[in-house]
Formats: sequence, structure tokens, C-alpha cells
Amino acid sequence: MALVDPSHQLSIRKQSEVLNIPRSSFYYKPVGESIENLDLMETMDRLFTEDPTLGVIGMQDELREQGLFYNVKRIRRLLRKMGVEPIYPKRNLSKLGQAKYVYPYLLRNLTVNRRNQVWAIDITYIPMAKGFMYLTGIIDVYSRYIVGWQLSNSLDKETQTTLLTACIEKYGKPEIINSDQGSQYTCSHWVETLKEGRIRVSMDGKGRATDNTFIERFFRTLKHKHVYLYPADDGLTLYKGINKFIEKYNNKRRHQGIGRIKPVELFKLAA
Repeated sequence: MALVDPSHQLSIRKQSEVLNIPRSSFYYKPVGESIENLDLMETMDRLFTEDPTLGVIGMQDELREQGLFYNVKRIRRLLRKMGVEPIYPKRNLSKLGQAKYVYPYLLRNLTVNRRNQVWAIDITYIPMAKGFMYLTGIIDVYSRYIVGWQLSNSLDKETQTTLLTACIEKYGKPEIINSDQGSQYTCSHWVETLKEGRIRVSMDGKGRATDNTFIERFFRTLKHKHVYLYPADDGLTLYKGINKFIEKYNNKRRHQGIGRIKPVELFKLAA
């Protein structure tokens, strides 16, 4: 990070590419929450990873079981900052201003038998020793290969399309891409990008726990086997750790769901 020079004739983006570090890590600054709130957010992330149906009241009850007493207002605010939304059916699913960007779920009863047929994308909160970041990941559903990922400091919608564009340039475009109904995806920026690329838009049913299961399962594995065990002190350390984990996940780990084959083998065989 010390090698990046803002006054150099090369842009920070180009310097980051040459040094093989994420540009977001250069700009990373610990998010302004108290140590107490950061600890609470990490605890809630662990609880939510185990039980994604926990709402504000359920989360408050689980925290009380651990001797942690916080009011609903604080829990709700921090969960929103984390980008966490419980999985359960809700009333008034299509709010005005968003309904036109909600698309049907296309994967039900679909036989996925080739790479780049279906990609799934999602974003998750990643706790750090002092602060947090957000991780966006894209998985090829057929091979379980992580085709791309990106760390960011915010939930900006541009992060999703930037990552998608980079993945397409590297591996070609998917026929379908599935996401949840988060604000990053139920907007003109995301939908128009997919339409321009002639990619079919698929979205989870609201409150459906299993529709985007492959990328969510990957996030759960990443958190249990790396993030919680090795909390990072800064953005670069976090990036390097996740990069190492994904390299192993893609190239060395055998997955029972695909016949105990390594994702990279199935992804390349299907090329």
C-alpha cells in the first residue's frame, strides 16, 4: 500500500492493477462505529449466518440468551447498516418505485448442465478487527466456481455492475444471472446493464430461503472457515486472506454437490 503514490502520473487505478491490490483497499478507512457496536455487529452476523430467519425481535432474544441486552432501535439500525434482511414472507412485497425492476425467479425446475448457463450474485457484510467491509461474489452455479469477487466500503449499486463487467470480460457472459431483490438489483442501473448485455434477469422470490442458495452457502463457508477465525486489521489483509481462501475453494477443494470434483476442473471441462 505504501507504494501507491497519489501524485504519480499513473492513476491510482492503474497503480493498483500493477501491484495486484484492490483499489478499494487503498481508500479503506475504518467505519465510524464504536468498538462496542462493531463487536455487536460481528455477533449478530454470526447469529444471522446460523439462522437467516432472525428479525429484529428474534435477534434481540438471541442476544439476550448470550447476556447481551440492547434495545430494538440499535439492533435495527446496525442490521440495516450491515445490509442484513431476514428471510421470511412479508406483506406488501412490491413497493411503489421498485415493482417494475422486480423480475421472476427463472431457476425453478431448470436443469443446469453447462458453465455460464447460470451465475448467481450476492453481497454480504464482512466483519473486521476494527471496522467492516462488504463482499460481492459471483458463482457459476453449474461448477460452483467463483468467477469473481470484490470488496467495497459501501453498498453502492455500481459495485455490482463493475464486478459483473470484469467477470464477463474474463469468462464470457452468462445466459442468466440470479440475485435477490435487494436495492442494488431492483434498480434501473442493474437491470439495464443486463438487458444491454442480453443476459436474462432472475431474482429470488421475496422471503425465499433457498433460491440463491449456492452463493449464500459459499459466504457461510467463507465466514466460518476464514473470516471469523482470522479477523483482518485492514482492507489489504482482508483482501489477501479472502483471495487465498477463494483460490483454495476454486482449485483445491472438492465439493460433494458436484460429485466431489474441484470447481476449476468442472468449469474448465465445460469450457
